[in-house]
Amino acid sequence: MNSLDWAVLIGYFGVMVAIGVWSHRRVDDVGDFFTAGGRMPWWLSGISHHMSGYSAVMFTGYAGISYQYGITSYVTWSFPIAMGIAIGARLFAPRLNRLRSRLHVASPLEYLKSRYNLPTQQALAWSGVLLKIVDVGAKWAAIATLLSVFTGMSLNQGILITGVVTGIYCTVGGLWADALTELGQFVIQLLAGVAMLVTVLAQLGGFGALWSAWDRLPSGHTAPTAGPYTLTFLLAYLFIKTFEYSGGMWNQAQRYMATRSAREAVRSARLSAALWLVWPAVLFFPMWMAPLLVRAEKPDASDAYALLTERLLPHGLLGLVVVGFFSHTMAMCSSDANAISAVVTRDIAPALPGVGERVRGWSHRAGLLAARLSTVAFLALSMAIATQVNSPAFKDIITVVIKWVAGLVGPISIPFLLGMVRWCRRSGPTAALVSWAAGLFAFWLTNYGLDGVQLQIQIVAPVATSLVLFLLIGLVRPEDTPERDAVLERINGDGDGDDGFGRARRVPGQRADGAAGRAGRA
Repeated sequence: MNSLDWAVLIGYFGVMVAIGVWSHRRVDDVGDFFTAGGRMPWWLSGISHHMSGYSAVMFTGYAGISYQYGITSYVTWSFPIAMGIAIGARLFAPRLNRLRSRLHVASPLEYLKSRYNLPTQQALAWSGVLLKIVDVGAKWAAIATLLSVFTGMSLNQGILITGVVTGIYCTVGGLWADALTELGQFVIQLLAGVAMLVTVLAQLGGFGALWSAWDRLPSGHTAPTAGPYTLTFLLAYLFIKTFEYSGGMWNQAQRYMATRSAREAVRSARLSAALWLVWPAVLFFPMWMAPLLVRAEKPDASDAYALLTERLLPHGLLGLVVVGFFSHTMAMCSSDANAISAVVTRDIAPALPGVGERVRGWSHRAGLLAARLSTVAFLALSMAIATQVNSPAFKDIITVVIKWVAGLVGPISIPFLLGMVRWCRRSGPTAALVSWAAGLFAFWLTNYGLDGVQLQIQIVAPVATSLVLFLLIGLVRPEDTPERDAVLERINGDGDGDDGFGRARRVPGQRADGAAGRAGRA
C-alpha cells in the first residue's frame, strides 16, 4: 500500500466515526440504542442484516477453501445461508418483531423470563455472551491477518486499530450507527467487489472468462461438494444456519425487531436472503480463479485473496478493496457488540445478586451509560481473545468460525427461537435447560472427547441433540401454563403493533419499564 491507499483507508475510518457521531442524535433511550426505536426502514434492516452476517473471514478462511476446493465454498456456505434466511422469513422474523412491538423488550432474550423462567434466561444469556466473545475475536484476527499482508503491521496492531474505530461509532450511535455504517459499507463493498471481478476477468481474457476459464482450473474445482465439505455437511449447515441467521445469535434478531412492523420484518429477511444468494457469488469468482493467477504461501491458502489483490489492483483501488475487507468485519463485530450489550444490561445485570435491584432502578441516563460501557467491555474482551485465536486451543480462524460457532449456536438458539412458536408451547424450562446442556455436552464430546469424528458430525450433533430433546421433553413433560400461553399468543397473533387492543397489556413477569426505559427507568 502507498499513500493513496492509506488515504482511502483513513478516510473510510473517518466516515465511519462521523456516522456514529451523527447517529448519536437519534439515540434518546435504550430502546433507540438497541432496536432503533422500531423505526428502521425494511430495506435498511435487510441490508444491515446481510452485512452483519459475514466478515473478513470470507476473504481469509473461505478464500482458502475457494483456492483449494473451488465452488464448494459457495454451495456449502452462502447458498444454505440464503435458504435458511428465506425459511426464517416467515417462521421467525415476524415473531421477533412482535417481541418489541407487543412485549416491549429491548433485548432478544428479555422475553425468556416470562416464557420459561429466570434460570433459563440466564443460562442462554451467559453462554451466548461467552461464545460471541470468541466468535468476534476470530473476526478481529481475520481482518488483522489481511492488514498484515498489505501493510506489514503485526496482528496485535491490526486488532487494536480496527477494534478502536469500531468501538467509537457503535458505542456512540447504537443500532442506528450500526445500520447506517453498514449501508455505507455495503456500497463500498459493492464498488470494491465489482472492481475486483472486472480486473480478474481482464486478466483471464475478458468477459467470456465467466464461462471459458473453468476448464483451466485444477481438477475438482467445479464440483459442488469437495473435501470435507460434503453433501451431508451442506445439509447440516443449512439446518444450523436456518437458526443462526434467523436470529439465533441475536444480532440478526435485532434487525427484525428494529423494523416498524412484522410485515416489514418479513420483507427485510427476504431482501437479506436475496443478497446472500447473489452477492457472495460475485465476491467468490476471483477466489475461484486465484489458482490461475497466484500461488498461496500459507498452508491453508488463507492469504490467496490478499495476494491476488496486491498483484492485480492499482494503488487507490487496492485501498478500496482493503476497505471492503474492513467493512464486513466491522459490520459484523459492531452488530454483535450491540446485541451482547443488550443482553448484558437487560438480562444479565438485573439478575445479579446484590446489584439487580439497583440496576432495575437505573435512570434513563444511567441505562444508556451502562449500555455503552458494556459495549466497550465486550469489544475489549473479544480483542484480547483475538490475540490468541491461532493458539492450540483455537487452532486457526476457520476452526473457530465453523466448529465453535456453528457447533454451539444450536444449544443457544433452539430454546430461544422455538420458544416463540405455538407448536412448541408444551416445551418449558426443563426442556429448554436440558436441551441446552445436552447440546453443549455433544459439542465437547464430538470435538474433544472422541477422536476421528467427521466435520459434519461435529457441526450437526449439538444442534440436533438440542432440537430432539427440546421437542421430546415437551411431549413427555409438558410445562405449558396460562401465563406462558399468554406470551405465545401475543407473539403469534396476526397483524402488527399492539394486536388491536390499544396499548399493549404487560406480559406476566415482564418489567414495567418496557423496552425504551419508559417511566424514567432504563
